Amino acid sequence: FLPAFLTFFLWGTWGFIPKLTTKYISPISALVFEVVGVMIVGTFILFFIGFRPEIHPKGIGFAIFTGIFGILGALCYLIAISKGKVSVIVTMTALYPIFSIGLAYFILKEPINLKEGIGIIFAFIAILLLST
Repeated sequence: FLPAFLTFFLWGTWGFIPKLTTKYISPISALVFEVVGVMIVGTFILFFIGFRPEIHPKGIGFAIFTGIFGILGALCYLIAISKGKVSVIVTMTALYPIFSIGLAYFILKEPINLKEGIGIIFAFIAILLLST
């Protein structure tokens, strides 16, 4: 429960701070300094707790693509939040799991049950309601 609550708190704060950030600097500048923050955390993990990364070519490749997609998504988020309302942008972007579920369904052949399907439909309705 504690890790889930911390994620809720950290990501909730992460979703809000860029609105303040982009009042003072451009989204691209904000992204660069966001990366500095990531490097601080990464350095702490690597050096202060003695973590040694596992090495596997496919795992490393997927991790690098994860970073590329994540940072490009963060840049798009920063641009959107600098121009739009926090309530709309945060809610729309927080529905990204719908796309992840679709990828898992088509690529990994993970099934979607009726309850999950109804939830996905409601999420699309939420996007429509918020964007109009």
